[in-house]
Amino acid sequence: MTDVTIRGAGVFGLSIAWECLTRGARVRVVDPNGVCSGASGGIVGALAPHVPENWNEKKAFQFDSLVRAEAFWAEIAEAGGKPPGFARLGRLQPIADQHALDLARSREKTARELWQGKAQWKVVRDTDVGEWAPVSQTGWLIHDTLSARMHPRQAGAALAAAIVARGGEIVGDAADQGAVIWAAGVWDLDRISAALGHMVGNGVKGQGAVLALDARNLPQIYANAVHVVPHENGTVAIGSTSERDFDAPNTTDAQLDDVIDRAREAVPALRDAEVIERWAGVRPRAKSRAPMLGIHPLNRDHFIANGGFKIGFGMAPGIARAMAELVLEGRDTIPESFRPEASL
Repeated sequence: MTDVTIRGAGVFGLSIAWECLTRGARVRVVDPNGVCSGASGGIVGALAPHVPENWNEKKAFQFDSLVRAEAFWAEIAEAGGKPPGFARLGRLQPIADQHALDLARSREKTARELWQGKAQWKVVRDTDVGEWAPVSQTGWLIHDTLSARMHPRQAGAALAAAIVARGGEIVGDAADQGAVIWAAGVWDLDRISAALGHMVGNGVKGQGAVLALDARNLPQIYANAVHVVPHENGTVAIGSTSERDFDAPNTTDAQLDDVIDRAREAVPALRDAEVIERWAGVRPRAKSRAPMLGIHPLNRDHFIANGGFKIGFGMAPGIARAMAELVLEGRDTIPESFRPEASL
């Protein structure tokens, strides 16, 4: 018998499965398309925090999840024997003008309080960073030490291996047994919207690219509205677009060319790096823009974990814990803004 059936083998479904297994539950993940076949099979993997100010429950939840991530992914790597590509190497952001510089320096102080000494938000000279520095009009950069990188495809494979090693199942088809959690991404958001007669979430297309440049021990960069993420396999991923309207979900076009051009303009070290892969996929976004966690809107006996959008991998450790507590222990620690009602 199975205690928990999880429908969806993306990062939310797999992370919740792992957390439930560590608490002694018998778990089956069901997905006809396989592990991380949708948005969780992307290429970028930027795990980055909100700015340390105007604190709220969403920012606090994400902070706790990012802090927990290092131990979470280390346990998964040890259990399954596959590396998820995680490393907390921080992030650099250029500072455009004096106002932005003053604001960044004020956030150094709020970060010391809000981040509880577990990470830093610092203003540094671009000359201290060397050739990897992004172009900065002021010569100053923000360097936070909370941001981390993740290789999405490696992380999915690592989660799957850990789940199987711990005695869980990942199958293409099976009947519901035990508690049922829907982590089925865009497909389920569309299903809920159709049933309720109004939009509660939708798919947003993103395009990204992989460049051949070995910067594996360097921080990620956010500049020119582009994420630049070095991975441990000697590549750099860049992305992404956010397209509400699109014709083809899995093809790239001139919008990705613009992302590549902006990345090369912002980070001189990328200018001669060869593009070795182009990727496009559709990410689930709840109407509230926050993850959708709790009781499923269409079946009060089932649960939902959806709406990862751009922050799914960064939020996964915290969401896995919150959903396991709700489903296995009846303990509800989900922030109000994350509940399905916020999108209904």
